[in-house]
Amino acid sequence: MNYIKYSFALVIIFCLNVTVFAVTQQEMATIINLAGKQRMLSQKMSKEIMLIGRGVHVADNEINLRETAELFEQTIKGLIHGDAKLGLVKIDDHAIMKQLEKVEKLWWRFQRSVIVVLKGTAPLHVLRAIALQNMPLLEEMNKAVQMYEKNNASKLSPAMAITINLAGKQRMLTQKMTKELMLVANRIHTYKNKAKVKASAALFDRTLNGLLNGDKELGLFATKNVAIHAQLNIVKMLWIEYKPIVDNVDISWTALDKAEQINMPLLIEMNKVVQMYTNSVK
Repeated sequence: MNYIKYSFALVIIFCLNVTVFAVTQQEMATIINLAGKQRMLSQKMSKEIMLIGRGVHVADNEINLRETAELFEQTIKGLIHGDAKLGLVKIDDHAIMKQLEKVEKLWWRFQRSVIVVLKGTAPLHVLRAIALQNMPLLEEMNKAVQMYEKNNASKLSPAMAITINLAGKQRMLTQKMTKELMLVANRIHTYKNKAKVKASAALFDRTLNGLLNGDKELGLFATKNVAIHAQLNIVKMLWIEYKPIVDNVDISWTALDKAEQINMPLLIEMNKVVQMYTNSVK
């Protein structure tokens, strides 16, 4: 009888371990990619709201904002419960689930401001609320990404996990620095956001160089994949064009119009890099 109980206990333990460790390298790469993309979406929404508040291409940015918010909502649910369409599997890790639930609660608060803007109004108090709410949402989502990166649920190499994480973070920085530029343009915490624009630009520049040539402190190795290297150089050419605007915190109408035109191609081309890294995982 004791032997039966012992065997049954072993079966339970085995099943639990299968649940925890059944995630493939490809699935984990997708999770880190999409969890990392949430950081970008938090900043993209904030940027779109600031553009609306500034009166820049309002109708287009309202459409963009709605789509961005819907994707953020779908992805946070997918990370928590799984989503076959997004290629997300649920990770049975209590600490990660608790962190994602924390992000979800912050999202519900942030979403209320999004809804106000989508109703056709962007008063200053809503812009200020977004300025306060977006960074906690980003920071807590970033904690979740780091937890996924360190999770042992797959055999994804630490080096590749770091690379996908930091390449994904570059997407976020394209939107964060543009958001910060628009906060300056909207005269919200001007001095603080001028410093933040420059810091975001410096981090983007360093990480891009790290992905291309390696950066020991960041944990990045020089990219040897020829196709990825070529794609990173496409990003670099766009960055050379965009960098003077954020370095100088240029908020003239000409610069802001150019910033709006370049930041999305910069994001799109950087996203291709992340996808290439993700797809390279077998």
